[in-house]
Amino acid sequence: MGVELRKVKACDDGMRLNRWFLKYYPGLTLGRLNKLLRTKQIKVDGARVDTSMRLSAGQEIRIPPLQAESKPLEKRSISSRDVDFIRSLVIYKDENIVVINKPSGLAVQGGTGTSRHVDGLLEGLQFEKEEAPRLVHRIDKDTSGILVLARSRKMAEELTKAFREKSLQKTYLALVRGVPSQKKGEIRAPLEKCGEKMQVLSDGKKAITDYSVIDEVGNNFALVKAQPLTGRTHQIRAHLEYLGTPIVGDNKYFGKERKKYAELADKLFLHAYKIDLSDIYNKGLEIKAPLPKHWLEALDVLGIEFRE
Repeated sequence: MGVELRKVKACDDGMRLNRWFLKYYPGLTLGRLNKLLRTKQIKVDGARVDTSMRLSAGQEIRIPPLQAESKPLEKRSISSRDVDFIRSLVIYKDENIVVINKPSGLAVQGGTGTSRHVDGLLEGLQFEKEEAPRLVHRIDKDTSGILVLARSRKMAEELTKAFREKSLQKTYLALVRGVPSQKKGEIRAPLEKCGEKMQVLSDGKKAITDYSVIDEVGNNFALVKAQPLTGRTHQIRAHLEYLGTPIVGDNKYFGKERKKYAELADKLFLHAYKIDLSDIYNKGLEIKAPLPKHWLEALDVLGIEFRE
């Protein structure tokens, strides 16, 4: 097979170049992709580019001969079962956005060893629109709760900017081991990635989280409301561990020792509960994601009352 020229489809408008190759050439490793870009074997509209470039519909991508395992995949429709599943997660929809209540354990995007993810199911959320909605932010695979999807390129740009600038107030709920010594406060602890974890370091990046205790059980457990004022990776998880009250079920930020409780589900008890989109809509719009079943069962077992 010789050099190929492929035009960017409307459904891929705004997609990063590396994600485009992941979608159509899944056998092509990131390392090889970078090499092909460095050596100018891959170009967009005849120009040299990098993996972070965002594509526009109609642009032409030059693709050199690739190995058999990297042949392009034609887009395949997802099963009716997957359509029913992803639509069962919808908690809000209008002409601009779709909001889902993502379950714990479902990744937002694909990666090594991850074949089932929200990004691969977006086709099931097309409804009356011709194109599938777009991802504009992420939450951890093991975190449940609100995930906002844009139904147009314009809204995707607005939301991406708002999430990047932290102008949208997000509220999380966390079930933690122990009880914070102060029932309400602000955690100002700079974070930096060390190995596979974010750690509090004096020369780390600025990270601030507001928190308050909603209810508690002796000194054993507490239900905490957390609002991140900055957007560092694993910020709430790392900050609550820093307070000495790690989140129940957290296998990465678990304090001095990892604990499991027979009466509680073996899942991360961090839930993206609420988001305020009023600034985007120029009117009051607050969306809440109901607590998952394992959350309700845990609060019932512990005798914790959820009240805002």
